[in-house]
Amino acid sequence: QVQLVESGGGLVHAGGSLTLSCTASGRTFTTDIMGWFRQTPGKEREFVAALPWTGDGPSYKDGIRGRFTISRDNAQNTVHLQMDRLAPEDTAAYYCAATRRWISSRHGDWDYWGQGTQVTVSS
Repeated sequence: QVQLVESGGGLVHAGGSLTLSCTASGRTFTTDIMGWFRQTPGKEREFVAALPWTGDGPSYKDGIRGRFTISRDNAQNTVHLQMDRLAPEDTAAYYCAATRRWISSRHGDWDYWGQGTQVTVSS
């Protein structure tokens, strides 16, 4: 059974940092694209970042690059999202995702999802 489990969410002041982690299990994810999405109540789940299995060529949502950094450890089946200079508009539930197809900003193109971890940024 494939599982993605996120951790690392929490409450942080504006300008602070958090690192989210996602550990995959149930099969090997070394050839998957791993990504992060986020969602606020009443809004569509939006793409944040993704990274191919090679670790090269990350993709980021506009306005995120330079503040957030995605990385992965294939030996540990883990993907991380380092979030710096957080702002209140970054407040959301953050979801880990995986696919073997292509990097897509559309959440419907991703095959596996975690349960989400809440990030709250206070002003």
